[in-house]
Formats: sequence, structure tokens, C-alpha cells
Amino acid sequence: MSNFAAQIMFRIKKLDIFVAKQFLQLFVGAFFICLFVLMMQFLWRYVNELIGKGLSLEIMGQFFWYMGLMLMPQAFPLAILLSSLIVFGNLGESSELTAIKAAGISLLQASRSLIAIVVMIAGISFYFQNVVGPAANKSFYQLLLSVKQKSPELEIPEGVFYDGIPNANLYVQRKDLQTGMLYGIMIYRRTDSYEDQAIVLADSGMMQTTAEKKHLLLTLHNGEWFENMQSQELGGTAQVPYRRETFSRKTIVLDFDSDFNLADESGIAADARSKSLEQVLEDLDSIIVFNDSVGRMFEREARRRTFNLPVLDKKDSLKAYTQAASGKVTFDSLYKRLTDDDRRNVLRRASEKAQSESFDMDMKKDYSFDLNRRERQHEMEAINRFTVALSCIIFFFIGAPLGAIIRKGGLGVPVIISVLVFIIFYIFDASGYRMARADEWTVWFGKLISTMVLAPLAVFFTYKANNDSVVFNIDIYKELFRRFLGLRIKRNITRKEVIIEDPKYADDAQKLEELNDEIARYQEEHNLLRLPNPVNTFFRVSNDHEIERIDEELEEVIEDLGYTRDRHILTQLNHYPIVATRAHTQLFSRKWMNIVTGLILPVGLFVYLRMWRFRIRLYRDLNTIKHVSHKIVPRALELAKPAPATETPAPETTVPTPPDPSQYI
Repeated sequence: MSNFAAQIMFRIKKLDIFVAKQFLQLFVGAFFICLFVLMMQFLWRYVNELIGKGLSLEIMGQFFWYMGLMLMPQAFPLAILLSSLIVFGNLGESSELTAIKAAGISLLQASRSLIAIVVMIAGISFYFQNVVGPAANKSFYQLLLSVKQKSPELEIPEGVFYDGIPNANLYVQRKDLQTGMLYGIMIYRRTDSYEDQAIVLADSGMMQTTAEKKHLLLTLHNGEWFENMQSQELGGTAQVPYRRETFSRKTIVLDFDSDFNLADESGIAADARSKSLEQVLEDLDSIIVFNDSVGRMFEREARRRTFNLPVLDKKDSLKAYTQAASGKVTFDSLYKRLTDDDRRNVLRRASEKAQSESFDMDMKKDYSFDLNRRERQHEMEAINRFTVALSCIIFFFIGAPLGAIIRKGGLGVPVIISVLVFIIFYIFDASGYRMARADEWTVWFGKLISTMVLAPLAVFFTYKANNDSVVFNIDIYKELFRRFLGLRIKRNITRKEVIIEDPKYADDAQKLEELNDEIARYQEEHNLLRLPNPVNTFFRVSNDHEIERIDEELEEVIEDLGYTRDRHILTQLNHYPIVATRAHTQLFSRKWMNIVTGLILPVGLFVYLRMWRFRIRLYRDLNTIKHVSHKIVPRALELAKPAPATETPAPETTVPTPPDPSQYI
């Protein structure tokens, strides 16, 4: 027994090596193909930013190198899916998988070496996500930002904010490529201090680079300048919260180095994609604390400004504040006490205050959204480190069982299935990422939705493949679809190559005549053209045993006559219809299912009309059976007659003549 176990283990080890070798050979090729496809798709996003910049081959080589390192974790799952599909599809197509299962080795046992390899690949993917990916991401976007800065006036898009200029966001509604004019300009100046934020609006403008290529000159026409001056330039005691300037022409100088130099990586390093998992978690705690402090500061400012009432006297102001807070007086009563001049001043100051508060709230809203978005970005990147590595294992347990079930190798069916599975994964993953980034879904739900969808599919496929399920047998679904729609199947009886015994023509002819008589009696007793009884249809379901017996006896006759050599009978046998013996009485074999169907009015009405249709079809089939039998019976009786005896002439006997003795003398 121990020797037998040792032999089994030795064979399994050979099988592990064989399967692992097949997988690794395909995985290497599939990985580079998938990486190339992902790089081309990723490159398409930045093709306009690389063309016409005069970049050297060294810069382009660095661009593609960093891009490849960034996309390697995304290429691992797709390569595993494709290679596992092809490997097990080839094993199933060549019947090697059948031999493996016949030897008592299950699918999981046959793929245990691949499971170990896939777990190792998942670990490599996590390493790239946590160590190599952040460094490559930082270098890639540093290089990309440097490429953008080489010709900024060509990079400014239409209709979206452009952040390629340091400390500024630029929005251009439309630009003229022939003249270089920009129309519908809005500039949002960013600084480290919230109080120094500024917004510039202009109808049109022109952007030019200085001679030393260190600054940008932006000439604006017909615009306004809004700048927050809260407690910075006015000593904290001024009543004007911001400065507003209207201009017909204004020139702005922006710091910008248009030579090709590597950009400062300080801003890029703050991106969550450029950090390891430890850095993401550490910075996430600091971001949460900072966001909470900003929220509390905004709350204190809102509370402080709530009862800042525009009254004249300090004593009256305190009294009015107390009364307004207690609800004894209203703002309308305070307003009526003022003179006409004071009312105009109050309305003017109220209008200015409302504009100031509206502008302040818009800026705080944008600032809070950016802070919240940065927090969500760090949370998503922390989860992404694990989901990408986990997708390698999930894709294997989807690809290997599907390959074992479908049993189609090569690059045809596996590629199609791989693309479909990856599209499903990409749709859920991209949708979850966008919804989580926009704060419409929670971060955990948005980043895990693709895993929650594909993980149950992987378990289901693995279970079905390990138990040799026929869930993916397309013939079964064709049969169900055909039966549901009532589609017919035509007979295809051909002449047998080898016939050992001729049919019993006389017995078959007699049986067909008896069946015709029984069919005639059945048609007299059952009016098939009449609508069926609804109560019997749904609540008193019973099988039509008489039709089942007629069909069974008819099939026996057809099977016996199928061994004939006569072409006429073979042709007529193919005219016999295949009778549906239950479709005219019930839809389901279980009584409670028919009752539930009858209680649901729309479904029940459809089933009722369907059953009437099958009654009419049965009526026509019975007439066809009688008509075909009338043509077969005379020919069968003719073939049943014994062949007439014919006299055979007696063979001529010749007596040999003896040789002449003289020829021997």
C-alpha cells in the first residue's frame, strides 16, 4: 500500500511539473501581450502631449519604462486569466483532463502547482504596488509634467481646468489655434494660505513666454479681479473682506520654466499613488486630523457671523442681539426703526455682505471638497494595494474552471472569454472608483464592488468544474430554449451502413393500422381545436397517458423500419412529426408550479394560450401521422410478401475423356 501511495505521489509530482510548465510558457507570452495592450491604451491618453515636443529618444525611453512599471500589476491578472484558460482548454480538448480525472485526480489537485504560482505572482503584484509602483508613478508624472511645461500654451485644453502652471488653475472656454487668442478665461490662483486666494475673470487674453523662458506673460482684456484680503493686508479690523478690481487690459506674470527640466517632485510626492502603503496610512491619519480642524474652524466662523446684525449704536446692538436671540423681536421690526438713509445703508451693506458670504462659501466649499477628495484618494489607494493582488487569484479561479468546462484551446474562444471577463471587471472597477472619488459611494464599497462581483463567480465556476457539472453545456440550453418556444426538431433517418436483420414489415404494417384507428378514436373523444379548460390547465394537472402510449408505440415502429433498405419507406419515415406529449396539458411537471403560474395573470394568460397552441399542433400532428402511415402500410405489406420461387437449371456435368495412349508411345 505504501509503494502504491508513493507511486501516486510521484505521478502527481510529474503532473504538477507538466501543468506548471505549460502554464508558465503561456503566462510569459500572455503577460507581455497584455502589458503592450495596456501601454497602448494608456499612451493614447497622452499622445497629444508627446507629439511635436522634440523629445529625445532617451526621454521617450524613460517615459515608456516608467509606464511599463506602473502597468505591470494590471497586466498580471489579465495574463493569468488568459493563460489558465488556454492551458485547461488545451488539456480538455486533447482529452488529457479526462484522463487526469479518470486517474482519481480532481481539478483542484491537478492545479495545485498553479495555485502556488499564482499566489507568488499575487505577492509580486503587491510588491510592485507597494514599492516599485509608487516610485515609477512619481518619476512618470514628474517626466510628464516636465513635458507639459515645455510648451504650456499648446497644452491648455478647452472647457476644463488646467493645472500645469504652478500655483494656478486656468480655465479656457475656447481658444483660437491660428491667432493664439484665449476666450472665456478664468484663473484661480492657489497659494499656501487660504486668505490669499484670488480669482481672475476675463473675456479674452493671450499667453506668451518670456525670452529667458522662465515666466509666462498673460495679457487679459475686459475682466475682473477678486482677491480675498481677510485679516492679511488690512490688519484684521477692516470691514471689506475682499478686493475687487475691474480692468480693460491687464498683464499677469506667472513663474514658469519652459525649458525641459525635471519638474519639482514635491507636489507629485503628495499624491497617494506615489506613496507606499505605510506612507499612505501614516499620511491618512494626518489628513483626517487636518480636515477635522478645518471643519471646526469653518464652523466657528459660521457661528460667529450668524448674529452679526447691522445696527447703529453699540448699546442698541447688544440689546437687539439679546432680543433677537430670545425671539422677542424680529428683523423687520428693527428695520422699521431706522431712517431712510440708514435703511439704504443697511441694504447696501447687506448686499455687499451677501456677495461676500456667497463668495466665501464657494471658496470654502471647493477647498473642503479638495480636502475630502484627498482623504478619499488615500483610502482608495490603501485598498487598491490589496484588491489588485487579490484579483490575480480570483482571475485564476475563473479562468482555470472555465477552460476545464469549455474545453477549447488555442487563441480563439479563450481570448474572447478573457476579454469579456476583463470588460466586466473593468466596468465595475472603474465605476466604483469614480463613484467613490466623487463621494457618491463609500470608499470601501466603490473599491470592492468588482471583487464582490467576481469572487462569487470564481467560487461558482470552481465548484461546477470540480464536480463535472454540465452548466455550460450549450446543447442543454438550446433544448430548453427550443422547448420553451415550441420549436420543432425534424427527423433525420438515413440508410444504415450495416443491416443484420430486415424489419418485420408485416407486424409494423399491422401496428400502424391499429395506431391509425386509435388516433381516430382519440380525435373523436377529444376536441383538440377547442380552448382548454382553465381549471384543468392549472389546478387539475394530469398527463395524457393515451398520447404518451401512442407516441411510444409509434417510435418503436419507426425504429424497426429504420433498418429497411427501401428508399420509399425511409423518405416517409422522415415525414413523421416528433410529438410533444405533455405540452398540451401542462407546463411544469410539479403541480404547485402550475398553480403559481395560473395565479399570476400575465404569465398565466401566456401559458394558457401556449397550451392551446400545442393542442392545435397535436391535432395537426395526428392527422400527419395517419396520412404518412397510409403511404407506408401498402409498401410494407408488399415487402413482407415472400419472393417467388424460381427453377434453377441443373449444372451441366462433363465426363473427362481418357487420354489417347498412342501419345505416350
